[in-house]
Amino acid sequence: MDAIRSAFARAGLVRPFAGRWVAGVCAGVAERTGLPAWAPRLVLVLLTVLPGSALLVYAALWLCMPDSSWVPPVRR
Repeated sequence: MDAIRSAFARAGLVRPFAGRWVAGVCAGVAERTGLPAWAPRLVLVLLTVLPGSALLVYAALWLCMPDSSWVPPVRR
């Protein structure tokens, strides 16, 4: 799991502490794409209303995206 979180962190997808509502996934996606935070939140709400797995995607991103203070462990 650390390798996945490292890859997300290198790509700039981290969950910030400022501006988060639930887990910070939408705020992190907004920071990475340069959009205002309301845009990913609106897309998530719209996708939740439609049939699909928007909440599963959100949960997967919650698990994979590290916090902004996360530091990858040192491998020896």
